[in-house]
Amino acid sequence: MADCIFCRIVNKEIPSKIVYEDENVIAFDDINPQAPVHTLVVPKKHINTIMELEDYEVVSNVFKAIKKVAEIKNIDKDGFRVVVNHLSKGGQSVFHLHFHVLGGRQMLWPPG
Repeated sequence: MADCIFCRIVNKEIPSKIVYEDENVIAFDDINPQAPVHTLVVPKKHINTIMELEDYEVVSNVFKAIKKVAEIKNIDKDGFRVVVNHLSKGGQSVFHLHFHVLGGRQMLWPPG
């Protein structure tokens, strides 16, 4: 999609700090990190939201990439969180399915 910022990153029209990339997925550091490690893992195929996901191989590819990102960022042994948001009220601000990989500090649940 021409107006999708993540599609533009996939197509290298917008620069980003790429952490990992293969034929199906791209992972890059978030420009507004919420943790010391905050990397977005994005399928290259445009899917607006998790509820529009029909090809579950996309999820398999994303989780393979998440494992690679965790290793590259050295959070694979200490722990990390994976978050996906759905629609604006659920926290989704870019309507291209993406997964947040957050780590690098103690994460408390529930927050606060």
